[in-house]
Amino acid sequence: MANDHRHHDGHGHGHGHGPGHASQHDHADVDWAAMAPLLEAQAELYTPLYRQAMDWLAREVTDPGLIVDAGSGPGVVSCLFADAFPGARVVAADGAAPLLGGAAARAARLGLADRFGTLAGDLPDALGELEYPADLLWASQSLHHLADQRAALAAFGSHLAPGGTLAILEGGLPARFLPRDLGIGRPGLQDRIRAVEADVFSAMRGDLPGTVAETEDWPAMLTAAGLRHTGTRSFLLDLPAPLSDAARDYVTTSLSRLREQIGERLDAADRATLDRLLDPGDEASAHRRRDVFVLVAHTVYTAVRPG
Repeated sequence: MANDHRHHDGHGHGHGHGPGHASQHDHADVDWAAMAPLLEAQAELYTPLYRQAMDWLAREVTDPGLIVDAGSGPGVVSCLFADAFPGARVVAADGAAPLLGGAAARAARLGLADRFGTLAGDLPDALGELEYPADLLWASQSLHHLADQRAALAAFGSHLAPGGTLAILEGGLPARFLPRDLGIGRPGLQDRIRAVEADVFSAMRGDLPGTVAETEDWPAMLTAAGLRHTGTRSFLLDLPAPLSDAARDYVTTSLSRLREQIGERLDAADRATLDRLLDPGDEASAHRRRDVFVLVAHTVYTAVRPG
């Protein structure tokens, strides 16, 4: 499913997990065609992090026949998997059908179309349309948009071949863009923004129809789903100041979406500071200052379906 970056964790724009949501609850109010360039730009910026994760996965998953990207969005990461595992067929599965057209087009541009497919539908049910079980199933920050995460893990596991690997990307550390003291406003703005995002994320989870409260111990949840936890590792994206134009665009877009989505939950002084950061004409803005950066960690958990 496509990630609309609306909730916690700043890996992207407010939520920013890169390309991957999975629930029905957020489809109706998102213009996915309009979101696609934003999602693609973020995933492309995060490519070094994803490549690190794939290098790690390759130590456990050797010569996979089928890789499924469950919550693929526009397919940037799906195509990275196809590149990292040249003998594999890759299926990009997502509930936002408009994004899958872009995924297929990207695969064609990269010469991957002969071993790349798409699957439209809400997760995990859509995986029932797979022609055969996966050797590697990747779910990047899609599980937390499903009401019953433990049941979803079990469903994902059921679509693995015996000995196949489920790799879930959840948690880690939220992205940081700003120094603690900006020289404007009260120090610690981004910490206060993150606190609001955490509340918004909790509310999102609580509002999911049929939501099941769960201690977020992912290894324990994987074990409870009938899988054997095999590893946990975090991967860092460290883009220090001064940023490239693409990274700076990512920061300013992220802050703009935060202003739109949670700005009214901040106090007046923090809103004023955020507005200055978003004003290209202000010397203190994120568009112009040289001290903005991108620093984020993603955590990946792996588990194997017993043979």
